[in-house]
Amino acid sequence: MSSALRREYLAALGLETWVVRGKSALLGETALPDSLAPREIAPSHEVLASHGVPASREVLAQREAPAPREVPAPREMPAPREAPAPREVIAPRDTDAHRDSSAAREAGADWPELRARVAACTRCALCNTRTQTVFGVGNQTAEWLIVGEAPGAEEDRQGEPFVGRAGQLLNSMLRAIGLAREQVYIANVLKCRPPGNRDPSAIEAAECLPFLEQQIALLKPKIMLAVGRIAAQNLLRTDVTLGRLRQQVHRFGLSQVPLVVTYHPAYLLRTPTDKRKAWEDLKFGREVCTRV
Repeated sequence: MSSALRREYLAALGLETWVVRGKSALLGETALPDSLAPREIAPSHEVLASHGVPASREVLAQREAPAPREVPAPREMPAPREAPAPREVIAPRDTDAHRDSSAAREAGADWPELRARVAACTRCALCNTRTQTVFGVGNQTAEWLIVGEAPGAEEDRQGEPFVGRAGQLLNSMLRAIGLAREQVYIANVLKCRPPGNRDPSAIEAAECLPFLEQQIALLKPKIMLAVGRIAAQNLLRTDVTLGRLRQQVHRFGLSQVPLVVTYHPAYLLRTPTDKRKAWEDLKFGREVCTRV
């Protein structure tokens, strides 16, 4: 390799070289004219990198810095949605107010007038299927008021509550606590028979109860005996089972008449094993009546 080429490589590697001007006895070389003298070449980072020499800080600083990322403009936030207008809430029907207003229509009626109103009643569809209304029967100054659910087929024909086998059993139950049928008053929640002896509907009971409430106002009983689940639940406005309603003193109406619950005579005919429970209910009712 010639001396000029060697010096060029050494300069590219960043190594200093001595250029001998004039003759050198030691090297035996002839000095080159200025026009042929090697020029000082600054090492480039490409050449250095090719020879495994790390670039200097100055060379690294000369590298082109990456263009800054373009920061996207902030997204425009959507306008908040307008809250929907609150839905109108329909207030539930005030059944107590409805019953009070219905009872007010019967207030002041005496026994004959109230019986006539019941006979002419067309407040529900049962007026289209009844044979006749069943108003009630018994002593109009009685201390005991016996209330069933609705007339059956025989009651619909005769116009009197609790007749037939169920009525006979009721008479026996009353005699067991020292009461005759003629000493008590007997009525139903409904004054008309539901077709097929089905359970009364809530609407039918609500329309008919004011008649019973006026009977209570005229009678002023010391105690009410609700016989059967349907009668008890409609009078107390509850869905609690009859078994849980027994052996308790409930209150009915504005006058807060004491009310006790027992089994319906028709049920006892089908389930005579529960007659003992009914007997306990009757004794319980008699004790309540003596305390009033």
